[in-house]
Amino acid sequence: MADQSSTVADNTIHAWAAPAKGKPLEPFSFNAGELGNDDIEVAIDYCGVCHSDLSMLNNEWGITRYPFVPGHEVVGKVVRIGAHALNKGLKVGQVVGIGWNRSSCMHCPPCMSGDQHLCHKIQPTIIGRHGGFADRIRSHWAWAIPLPEGVDVTSAGPLFCGGITVFNPLLQYDVRPTQRVGVVGIGGLGHMAIRFMHAWGCEVTAFTSSDSKRDEALALGAHRVVASNDSAALKAIANQLDFILVTASASLDWNAFLGTLAPKGRLHFVGAVPDPVPVQVFAFISKQAELSASPTGAPSRLADMLAFCARHGIEPQVEHFPLSKVNDAMAHLAAGKARYRIVLDMHA
Repeated sequence: MADQSSTVADNTIHAWAAPAKGKPLEPFSFNAGELGNDDIEVAIDYCGVCHSDLSMLNNEWGITRYPFVPGHEVVGKVVRIGAHALNKGLKVGQVVGIGWNRSSCMHCPPCMSGDQHLCHKIQPTIIGRHGGFADRIRSHWAWAIPLPEGVDVTSAGPLFCGGITVFNPLLQYDVRPTQRVGVVGIGGLGHMAIRFMHAWGCEVTAFTSSDSKRDEALALGAHRVVASNDSAALKAIANQLDFILVTASASLDWNAFLGTLAPKGRLHFVGAVPDPVPVQVFAFISKQAELSASPTGAPSRLADMLAFCARHGIEPQVEHFPLSKVNDAMAHLAAGKARYRIVLDMHA
């Protein structure tokens, strides 16, 4: 028996794809081939829309292959299980999520040490393969993470990319609840970072260039809000913050942010800042400070994040669009109007 299946009759997947750069998404079907022995197949109920989907859609990174099916924040039910994936903890009908990565080699040093997201042969969900704007998707069984009770399936999709991107550094760098932290950028990543850090027990400073987001940041859990483009305001909090998480994708006065770090503080990037980050090395030396960055996270960290969300009632702030309005959803995101993440309802 090659796999454990429900009622899936064939290997045809129905999706929405862009036929070429600059073209709108349109219905598209493809044959996914036989299910791999280590893979599972998920019938998708909800799929988040991430800015990385937009970047890939427009081939901003020069690696998109058309026709292109976006979508890497998938939530749905397991419908098929490959022969070698049986008895690995997943069952047909179980609700799982799949994020930015769908497989890794499982034998290299990073994989064997629990850092599967740093595998040299990592397979992103939408690079070189079709993503989750579809009725079904496949992944290696280890990258399909079960949703615990207490996590809302309708809004959970963005946790599997944006959520883990901002949660993983809290574990990676042992951020403590007694520390004072900062979040730069109150958007798709930043709003989740504030919620996580508030629940973590930290004193949270939100940095934003938009006065209109001040009240929103406070409502999300920030203890104070500082204008990221106000040099005087940044100087007023000099030497105070133990950890600053940069979720923004804009170029800012990074030396000014360095000035807000306490001794042994860390300036950490998860936002795709487009320009080089010029900083004064002496500022790091004098404070014994650190500069770092990170991508998403390993399967075990994804499970930890979901458990934390269930315990503290944390969920992304989302707007829903039916799959039939997928082009409207992409335009809404491109216009910067999303507050703060978008989720496609696959059955609406």
